[in-house]
Amino acid sequence: MATFVELDENNIVIRGAAIADEDCLDANGNELEAVGSAFCNRLFGGRWIKTSVNTRMNTHYGPDNQPDGGVPFRKNYGGIGYYYDEQRDAFIGPKIFPSWVLDEETCDWVAPVPHPTDGDWYDWDENILNWVKRQ
Repeated sequence: MATFVELDENNIVIRGAAIADEDCLDANGNELEAVGSAFCNRLFGGRWIKTSVNTRMNTHYGPDNQPDGGVPFRKNYGGIGYYYDEQRDAFIGPKIFPSWVLDEETCDWVAPVPHPTDGDWYDWDENILNWVKRQ
């Protein structure tokens, strides 16, 4: 299966579709994103690009949900509400908090203060710009 997402005029993902791999093949049997995009456009209208359900934070995951060394595709899966950045060729999720910054390697938002690693549960407090232990 191949997964494609539709982008609105602002490059925001508005819906997705899984199509058969053969619907992405050109006349010579080569799998091409452009062929799959055109197939989705004929079915649903709109502008479609490929994404990968196996890619998160610029890491490829296998069926066991563990990193498998595969090639990540567009940094993240293009979920609904994600932005497709053409320059980075990456999907970027909605910004969680105003103070968080984009990690260029993973295209994920990170807090300006590292998350504590003591095993306790924490929530981000934007007012104090720090992690607060859950009670």
